[in-house]
Amino acid sequence: MSLHSTEPGVIPALLAALDGGSLEIIDLTAPLSAGIPTLKLPAPFTNLIDFQLEEVSAFDGPGPFWKHNNIHTGEHIGTHVDAPSHWITGRDGDDVSQIPVQRLVGPAVVLDFSAEAATDPDFLVEVDHIKAWEAEHGALPDGGWLLLRTGWDKFFDDADAFLNTDDTGSHTPGLSADCAKWLAEETPIAGLGVETVGIDAGNAGAFDPPFPVHYYLLGNNKYGVTLLQNLAQLPPTGTLIVVSPLKIVGGTASPARVLALVESAGA
Repeated sequence: MSLHSTEPGVIPALLAALDGGSLEIIDLTAPLSAGIPTLKLPAPFTNLIDFQLEEVSAFDGPGPFWKHNNIHTGEHIGTHVDAPSHWITGRDGDDVSQIPVQRLVGPAVVLDFSAEAATDPDFLVEVDHIKAWEAEHGALPDGGWLLLRTGWDKFFDDADAFLNTDDTGSHTPGLSADCAKWLAEETPIAGLGVETVGIDAGNAGAFDPPFPVHYYLLGNNKYGVTLLQNLAQLPPTGTLIVVSPLKIVGGTASPARVLALVESAGA
């Protein structure tokens, strides 16, 4: 990218910052392949299909000058956006194609509970945790995203460790039911981003209500993004996030590319 302009304005300033290195783009998206960890629901529930590429041609008889593939995947695979219509409490809300683009670009804050999750994989964020963070860093951003860093992306290449399942369920960190309700009903955020396979804690099926982050956030026209990576590279405040799902008509979710713009450390 190169920009040689003295014209005033926001866009030239943004491009100049990117060109000069004072602003950098960090990819928060997990690589999408057949081996990506996926949510496994117990019987009698039905799981989505996993991601798969099906080769159609590769510079051969079916396509001598090109290579292309079919994609087979469930909506909720990999780094993806949950739309309100995904959950029963938001069933009359937006599908993924109807999410206003203004709500997919905005400020993001990072709350770091990686130390707590390292000690207790079932660690739950409570309202008081977030209020303590606000006392130090300021209020949660209006129309922005709360990104929950738990360090769980370190397990991404080991599906068993990532899902962390035993006879008592899946043990991954998340939000308590009270915290989910508070974020959904009393804060101005647009959505929640997590590093884990779903926006709820691993054992949230046993909470009241079951899967409270889904229940409250999606029921209050807010959104979720899962399987984020590289949150350790973001500051607590000052990030601009771009969440880019496919515009799937009727879709309850979509794989997404999630990018963060941050000021370089030396800027």
